[in-house]
Amino acid sequence: MPIPVSPRPVRALLVEGVHPIAADLLAAAGIAVERIDRALDPDELVRRLDGVQVLGLRSGTRVTADVLAQAPDLRAVGAFCIGTNQIDLQAATEHGVAVFNAPFSNTRSVVELAVAEIIALTRRLTVHDDAMHNGIWRKSAKGSHEVRGRRLGIVGYGKIGSQLSVLAEALGMRVSFFDTADRLALGNARKCTTLEELLADSDVVSLHVDGRPGNSGMFGEEQFAAMVPGALFINLSRGFVVDHAALRRHIDSGHLGGAAVDVFPDEPAAAGDPFESDLRGLPNVILTPHVGGSTEEAQQDIGEFVATKLIGHLQDGATGLSVNLPEVQPARRGAGARLVLLHRNQPGALAHVDSVFADAGLDVEQQVYATSGSVGYVVTDVRGSLTPAVIDRLRGMPGTIRVHVLAA
Repeated sequence: MPIPVSPRPVRALLVEGVHPIAADLLAAAGIAVERIDRALDPDELVRRLDGVQVLGLRSGTRVTADVLAQAPDLRAVGAFCIGTNQIDLQAATEHGVAVFNAPFSNTRSVVELAVAEIIALTRRLTVHDDAMHNGIWRKSAKGSHEVRGRRLGIVGYGKIGSQLSVLAEALGMRVSFFDTADRLALGNARKCTTLEELLADSDVVSLHVDGRPGNSGMFGEEQFAAMVPGALFINLSRGFVVDHAALRRHIDSGHLGGAAVDVFPDEPAAAGDPFESDLRGLPNVILTPHVGGSTEEAQQDIGEFVATKLIGHLQDGATGLSVNLPEVQPARRGAGARLVLLHRNQPGALAHVDSVFADAGLDVEQQVYATSGSVGYVVTDVRGSLTPAVIDRLRGMPGTIRVHVLAA
């Protein structure tokens, strides 16, 4: 008896105000979409994931191992942002859930915000603006500088940091950078061998590090004290990497000339919620509500990119640019059925899979296979009668994590 095709549509849950184009693309692919414009706590997330195969989120909703254990229908998570530290990637892999993100789509938006803040802080525009709104005319050049010739130190020289380097140099800034990874310097940027070297020679320090746990608290009292007197500090990366109480002390003391912060250790779940921070009320300090990548252009690009990846995974088993599964980009399906299988990476696994097909008299029309770390992923197109007994046998193989059938 052939595998029956379920009449129920695939369901997707999109939270945190994911761009509408993502919902439109998913719906056009025959997926039933529910949208919620706020972050969800774990308990509500588990309730709403009942019967849901696709979850789309941004940075405020946490997908923990416990959530994944209680969401057996979930097949894919789309992070409509750059970071994925809000998702337990190891647990997602163990449950056979593919995770996708948008590693490139909002890079330009973040970089442009950083450039705007460097100029605004260097010219003390926030101080002049505040005085004018309070009816005070205070024309003065004191403390205001051109960015041309100023020294920019970039901590983290990945996609965002390196592009900021190029734009800042075009403005006439002298750029240095520090990264724990070996990075190629662009233009005339100078690589520093230590963070201390960068801090001692920068008029502006801009953080662009990722969300790995090891970066927690990396910038605190010691680092602020090592910065040049009057220097500016910018953080558009992750809130938990900076000690905000220490930053306030160094601004209050006059040691630092100002700061711009877009990310915070604890952020409100929804627009309009109260916001508390040690940095409120300080002069020449720009606070923004995690909008580094929040331009209409970036959000639309992210919506298209991640939604397309999710659809490709559901329809074809594709895992290109997945952050947790081996990357496989199979060709379009033919008339037969497509079977996708995730298994633990162990010798002979693919041979066992193919022996099941052979014993069932199934012809393998095409097959793509890749391994990464502890898991392997195989997509196979077969012709013949793919029965429940075949699927049960594959699921019962030692090392099988998850099996899906994509019927024609």
